[in-house]
Amino acid sequence: MSVNRYGAAQTLRALNFICNAPQAQAVSLVGDFNQWNPKAQPMRQMPDQAWMVTMELKHGHHRYAFLVDGQLTLDPCGQGITRNDKGERVSLLPVS
Repeated sequence: MSVNRYGAAQTLRALNFICNAPQAQAVSLVGDFNQWNPKAQPMRQMPDQAWMVTMELKHGHHRYAFLVDGQLTLDPCGQGITRNDKGERVSLLPVS
């Protein structure tokens, strides 16, 4: 039985998102991939006080941001900046 390297199983890529907000009470990852839903991807605080979540994303460009205590925040490690549908500045991530 041969394995199709280009099938649906290979289209997702696991990525770690890290937000350095040591004083925050709650941080979540929002973006096009979860309809900007603040409850969809809550992040967990790590021992070094940074917040982290792992997401599997499809190939393409994704608009996203961190929601830090309700405040939309750009990712300083992001690869680009664009705007969401509300005109707010958000981060842009190419996934290949």
